[in-house]
Order: sequence, then C-alpha cells, then structure tokens
Amino acid sequence: MRDRLMGRAPKDIDIATNAPPDAIPPLFEKTVAIGKSFGVIGVVMDKHLYEVATFRRDAAYEDGRRPTSVTFTDAKEDAQRRDFTVNALFYDPLDDKVIDYVDGVADIERRVLRTVGRAEERFQEDHLRLLRAIRFASVLDFTIEPATFAAIQTHADLLKRISVERIQQELTRTWLEAIRPGDALQLLLDSGLLRVVLPEVAAMDGQEQPPEFHPEGDVFQHTKIMMNLMGERDTVLAWSVLLHDIGKPPTASLGPGRDGETRIRFDGHDKVGERMAREILSRLRFPNKIIEAVCTCIGNHMRFMHVQEMRNAKLRRFVGSPFFDTEMELHRLDCLSSHGMLDNYTFLQSYMNQLAHEPVLPEPWLTGHDILAMGVPKGPEVGRWLRRAYELQLEGAASDRESLLALIRKEIK
Repeated sequence: MRDRLMGRAPKDIDIATNAPPDAIPPLFEKTVAIGKSFGVIGVVMDKHLYEVATFRRDAAYEDGRRPTSVTFTDAKEDAQRRDFTVNALFYDPLDDKVIDYVDGVADIERRVLRTVGRAEERFQEDHLRLLRAIRFASVLDFTIEPATFAAIQTHADLLKRISVERIQQELTRTWLEAIRPGDALQLLLDSGLLRVVLPEVAAMDGQEQPPEFHPEGDVFQHTKIMMNLMGERDTVLAWSVLLHDIGKPPTASLGPGRDGETRIRFDGHDKVGERMAREILSRLRFPNKIIEAVCTCIGNHMRFMHVQEMRNAKLRRFVGSPFFDTEMELHRLDCLSSHGMLDNYTFLQSYMNQLAHEPVLPEPWLTGHDILAMGVPKGPEVGRWLRRAYELQLEGAASDRESLLALIRKEIK
C-alpha cells in the first residue's frame, strides 16, 4: 500500500486476512505452507507466489528475529506488531479504501520513517530492523523520526546478535536500491551501526588526504561521493567502491610528495585494501566469485595511473581482465569524486576501440609441445618460455606462428 500511495511500482504484494490458515488451501488450486505456524500460506497463481498471512499478534521475541508463538487476531492488532508505520497500512480492494491504524498515511505525506509504537520495543523484537530503517529511509528518500533514530543509536550493538548473512543481504540491498547510497552510508555512520557491521569502513571517517589530489575531503567523504555518483549498479561495483580505499587508514604516513614537500602518503594501500576486503567479504559470507571480482578491482585500482606508460603486452593483459568493465567504472568514479582528471580513462577507451575487432587476449600461437621440441626440458622453464612467447606475440614482435617460432628458437639457443 505504501508504494501505491507514493506512485511507486510495488515489487511484491502481501495479502492479509482474518481467515485462519487452514481455511486458505481449500480455496485455491495450489498452495504452499510457507509458515503455517505463523499464519502464512503461499498461494500460487499465474506462476506467481503470493503470501497470504492471517492477522496475528506476536508473543515475545527471544532470538531477536522471530516471535516464539503467534495468536490470530484482527487487522487493528496486527498493525501494531509491524516495524514502521508506512509498512503497516492495509488496502481493502472491495471498498477501495486505505485502512490506517498507525498514522502511516500522514508519515508518507511528511516523508518520515517512524516505528509503530515504541522504537525500543520494535528493535528489541527484530534486531535487523535497525538496518532496515536505514534502507527504507534511503530507498524512499525519507528522514528518520528523531525518537526512532535515537533508539537506533542506543541499540546499535544489537546487530552483533544478527547472522552475518542477513546483515550482508541488507547492506547489499541498501547499496543497490538507495536513491543516494552514499547518503545511506552517512546514515549508517551517524547512527553508530557502521562501527558495528563494518568497523574498517567507519575508520575511514576523519582520515585526511592530500588536498591537491583530494579536495573533496577525507577518505570517508571521498567514498561517500563515489557511492552517490554510481549510476547503474551491481553487487561487485557497489562493494568495490565502498572498499576500494579501505587500506588507507592502516597505511597512512608522512613522506615526500612529487614536489619534495612532506605530505600524507598511503603506500601500498591498494594491496593492503585487497587483503582487508577479502577478510571483510569472507566474514560476510559472500560467494567466492563475488570476493574474487571485488578484490581484483581493489587490487588493480592504482594501476590506472601507469596505463599510458605500459608496454603493449602488459596493457593488453591489464584490459583483458574478466572484471575490466567494472574496474574502468571504479576508476572513472574515483577520478570524478576527487581530482576530476579522466585522461587515463579516455586513453583506455581509445585503446579499447582500437581492439574492437580483435580479441583483447588472443589464443597463444605456441604450446608447451613447441617449447619441448626446441630442446627445453620438462619443468618450470617451459612455462617461462611460453610466457615469453606470448609477450612477444602481444607486442607484435612476430607476424605469425612461424616467425614467432623462429624468434623463440633463436632466444633459446
């Protein structure tokens, strides 16, 4: 109902009824007992699954996630157990009217996110509501009502009791769905939730940077701006942006700059950040393919400084990365949120255009059998000569397989 009142396309439809769970299956051809003990039955129609929940009152919550039991009741009492007022609205399709027991319509009009009843009780019942408050406010572009926000700050440590999988899913949804994910990150910091779920990211707040390269401010502000600049997003890009400078606080030091003057340096922060990101993403139980993609992007993000100096073979390997499109977007956002210089980005775009009609990384012309046939014994030397042959191939030192064979044979002798 919330989305309909706001003119938004709803992502799903939740149906509530006074009918007890046992009365629902006989009415439909196909149903699924999703959570019968909690009064939830799934109804399958036109290949869609609709959740039908009986109005209920929840007993005490003991695990910070679910009530120990439920009692079936009426709509008014059901509304009182829900998280936020904007999510506690009912719509009667027969009478075509909104049923509002919690002033949710007024909160939508004021664009305010407020818990139903006492915020402390709602967050004690389901601890994940702390993060959901940030997500809803960021997706709907609402402000969080002061008493609700104060309760989030007071109870932030409750998130330590939540499974990391649920936290990861909620954070990822926030980065992907928020209107301005950087502002969502700021809300997480101000609420105290960030130091609980991602203390390494919270540590970026206040970490100064050289103003000649980062006039926008500290590492946290830089990252916040980058996240707000994201257009089309996916999980790999969002987490790469968030964590790309995670290695700066632990590597910060004072040293000579290009002009010889002493400045803040972050030597090796890309590789330190790659290791830290791997630890964070593993802790949050991300699948390995996501971890590898994000860590590759972070580990490579400083290499863009040198692309115009790279030899052709090295450059082709660089742009041949399976994650290069994401790396390019990360670099573009990195530049736009700091010094604004896109010369390396433009250079790579031009380079990629030159390779548009051929594979970036062509199949090698030589194999291990070719190297063995030249008298190289089995072992690591075969691999070394294969790498050398491929480098010459990428550099254009040979025009075809036969000329490459001749070159390698000469070098081996």
